[in-house]
Amino acid sequence: QNPKTSATVKQVLTEGNAGDLQKYFGSRMEFGTAGLRAAMGAGISHMNDLTIIQTTQGFCRYLEKNFSDLKKRGVVIGFDARAHFSSGGSSKRFARLAANTFISQGVPVYLFSDITPTPFVPYTVTHLKLCAGIMVTASHNPKQDNGYKVYWENGAQIISPHDKGISQAIEENQEPWPQAWDEERIDSSLLLHDPYTTVNKEYFKDIQKQCFHRNINKETNLKFVHTSVHGVGHKFVQLAFKAFDLSPPFAVPEQKDPDPEFPTVKYPNPEEGKGVLTLSFALAEKDGAKIILANDPDADRLAVAEKQESGEWKVFSGNELGALLGWWIFTCWKNNNRDSCALKDVYMLSSTVSSKILRAIALKEGFHFEETLTGFKWMGNRARQLMDQGKAVLFAFEEAIGYMCCPAVLDKDGVSAAVITAEMASFLATRNLSLSQQLKAVYDEYGFHITKASYFICHDPKVIQQLFDNLRNFEGKNTYPKSCGRFKVSGIRDLTTGYDSSQPDQKAILPTSKSSQMITFTFANGGVATMRTSGTEPKIKYYSELCAPPGNSDVEQLKKELDELVNALEKHFFQPEKNNLQRKTE
Repeated sequence: QNPKTSATVKQVLTEGNAGDLQKYFGSRMEFGTAGLRAAMGAGISHMNDLTIIQTTQGFCRYLEKNFSDLKKRGVVIGFDARAHFSSGGSSKRFARLAANTFISQGVPVYLFSDITPTPFVPYTVTHLKLCAGIMVTASHNPKQDNGYKVYWENGAQIISPHDKGISQAIEENQEPWPQAWDEERIDSSLLLHDPYTTVNKEYFKDIQKQCFHRNINKETNLKFVHTSVHGVGHKFVQLAFKAFDLSPPFAVPEQKDPDPEFPTVKYPNPEEGKGVLTLSFALAEKDGAKIILANDPDADRLAVAEKQESGEWKVFSGNELGALLGWWIFTCWKNNNRDSCALKDVYMLSSTVSSKILRAIALKEGFHFEETLTGFKWMGNRARQLMDQGKAVLFAFEEAIGYMCCPAVLDKDGVSAAVITAEMASFLATRNLSLSQQLKAVYDEYGFHITKASYFICHDPKVIQQLFDNLRNFEGKNTYPKSCGRFKVSGIRDLTTGYDSSQPDQKAILPTSKSSQMITFTFANGGVATMRTSGTEPKIKYYSELCAPPGNSDVEQLKKELDELVNALEKHFFQPEKNNLQRKTE
């Protein structure tokens, strides 16, 4: 019933354009553990009013089956600022349609009245003890995209088998229910609640438990620049600084207000490097700020840059910031917990493609480290399991600039990560140390961990399948590569098939998934490289790391060795020319 998408379809029918019809109706968006992520537009392959109604009807029926008290507890729904004028779709409209679906079935809905960072949804699920949460966002994807992200009652993103159960329920509930399109009626419903004020108050109260140096924060002369890259983060990072008694960061004026067109950047993704931070560098130079904090548009990720003595800016990789925050959060915990017995209940987590620096810190300091599969859905669910057993999960991170610094949110949170990074930098400044100097100190203490990650773009699933099939049948059927250029392969773990050469029974310990590709190669020189497909983008990603024991300080040699390994990986395993892969560009 949306006049814009309806007109698009009618026009395509009139023109008899079979190609466009195939594009719109050829296949339904697949609901996975990451929920939905697709372009906004007409047809069942896009995010639009109808597909949101169908998805929510399926999700509602699935929740009814799983929770006898759904009508008592209810769900939370948040949204970012995305909008797509040509199809009439927007995150706010989708959120209201989803709310209407639940309310029509007598389910209470806590619908945020305004834009909100993604981490506020999992926070609200656990804080208000709700059955589930939905966040309408496409995070840092291109402007035409939107998404539908789902959280379970434990406050973590869903994992299997919930995705399959919800997917099946969507298939069974495609006909819109009688009042499905009438989203206006939710405004007068007694089942509609607005958690905005309460959650804003409680969240900022909860993150203050991670504030350990209020006096330093009040006095610091360190200046910060913050950019929300046309997303939702501005107001919330300002409030976080206030909660920690830090002077507010300078906001990049051209990027501080939400704008679904993302006019000043090619991609609204701070992970893409310096291109996204151009305006931040200019403002920092003008105002004499040493540190830049950049959130992605839904404020669940954080990038950090620091001005070096040379005048150059260093953008920290996700692994480097993970090392700094891991060191800092453990140091703060240690200073506040003198009882060494408590160490046995302390945990940190990171994903299997992230740097193993936390493992090195844990080994030396005596706490526990665990790795999970890629993505915060795994770390959030594992953190909840450990917390339910009475353990303290201090920190979790992934190299894609995602950090969980505060146990109140079991997902990545760019708001708390930004203010905790600011407090860490302010503390280090009292010791005349920069973040870069402290990073070197961490590596001196626990061993250098040099990492390098990138990706190739490939829009053809057949080519991707062929590339991975080739690696599994490298020198004849069912044989993996024994070397990569001059680098000898000493171990292989394939989490698509479940093979792990390092295990006695050759079976991988981490869960396996046939629906996504992921192979990790260990090399005789101590290097590790993982190749995997992305769940949300047409990319084949790779991650590589070379670790040295403490005391090996020849960093340049390590970097050179890793560069050579990566070049060999690209040449022999990716074969970009043969496979017509497009390289990552700035």
